[in-house]
Amino acid sequence: MRLPGPRALLLLLLLLLLVAGPAQLGAQVMGQVRRGHTESCLNKQQVLTAIRQLQQLLKVQETRFAEGLRNVRSRLAALQSSANRVGPDSPPVSCPALNAPRDGRKFGSKYLVDHEVHFTCDPGFHLVGPSSVVCLPNGTWTGEQPHCRDISECASQPCQHGGTCLEGVNQYTCICPPGRTGSRCQHQAQTAAPERQADDPAFSRAPRCAQVERTRHCSCEAGFQLSGTGGDSVCQDVNECELYGQEGRPRLCMHTCVNTPGSYRCACPSGYRTLPDRKSCEDIDECVSSQHLCPRGTTCINTGGGFQCVSPECPEGSGNVSYVKTSPFQCERNPCPMDSRPCHHLPKTISFHYLSLPSNLTTPITLFRMAMASVPGRPGPNSLRFGIVGGNSRGHFVMQRADRQTGELILVQPLEGPQTLEVDVDMSEYLDRSFQANHVSKVTIFVSPYDF
Repeated sequence: MRLPGPRALLLLLLLLLLVAGPAQLGAQVMGQVRRGHTESCLNKQQVLTAIRQLQQLLKVQETRFAEGLRNVRSRLAALQSSANRVGPDSPPVSCPALNAPRDGRKFGSKYLVDHEVHFTCDPGFHLVGPSSVVCLPNGTWTGEQPHCRDISECASQPCQHGGTCLEGVNQYTCICPPGRTGSRCQHQAQTAAPERQADDPAFSRAPRCAQVERTRHCSCEAGFQLSGTGGDSVCQDVNECELYGQEGRPRLCMHTCVNTPGSYRCACPSGYRTLPDRKSCEDIDECVSSQHLCPRGTTCINTGGGFQCVSPECPEGSGNVSYVKTSPFQCERNPCPMDSRPCHHLPKTISFHYLSLPSNLTTPITLFRMAMASVPGRPGPNSLRFGIVGGNSRGHFVMQRADRQTGELILVQPLEGPQTLEVDVDMSEYLDRSFQANHVSKVTIFVSPYDF
């Protein structure tokens, strides 16, 4: 059987396209062109076979198309039902407006579902309540609006040896009893070497006297004062350390005042040098001047009057969690298994930081900042949360948000040295309220026994 004419050729091309595919069709057509159509066309059996295959293909496609239409109709019906329940003019859910706390600030001005608002307090105040709240789908916030409470500078009784504490604006003043001095009355007014004896010849001199018109006039050298009358007068040394150590008078020396005949000198504690003004003390940086004996593998940290040798170590691995040291002061967690939720909630990075502080530092003061570094081209978290998660700080510190991307560790209680404090601060990343990762900074603070 032959199918003459253009219609026969068109049908054959269609059948070959569906059954054999474009590549085989092209080869067969080109073969026929090269042969000049000298070979016979498809016979009857071949044509019928191709038609049956085409019918089966159309039946399969028709079934799939009908199934797709049923799915579309079902989804449209569900969408229509949902739209009818919500209503065409239903406004988006929002939470009540929030105000910045008195003596504080508020970050965030959108009150729609899943939006977050952050709060901080001004220096001299600490936050009572949550540092951030999130708008829930029911139109309420995840917590009550916080408020800022004044930090009582005298609550910790900073004045020693019976001193009286006077509240000030973000500071306090100690009124010291007789014989005490210093910002917290921690020093004796006279901290010189052993007291001189009254008959010590080095501390007394004969006066210079002259007879003028039957009147005897006597005077003393600088640093001495005339004592006695008539022929018994003598020049006694003026104890400048005792005189200027009295209440209301400025201190002559930053640390120790040593009385000398006719004068005084200032002395600094071990680990400090006297500055050119001969009154002030400056810490000697043993780490820079190579005056330390830190063993190999440790790092020298300068402290007030001394130094510390440190070598922070990563946490020991357990189970499928392990850490690797990427620098002398940072550890990173190895990748977690996909199905290990506890591993993902452990710190992704742990960093180590060391600070040296004098005693009796005026508070509040920011000691440390923690922020997320943005990577160009990489979307970052839309929410960061900060907090104190460990250490032995005993309430001396608070962690507050400075802005949306920065947290600050603030000292709110004066510290008396010598002592070493540790505080662990945490920064957690959230993306659309979903936890992503957290980072821990372990801050070690060395407090000097001196207030300079």
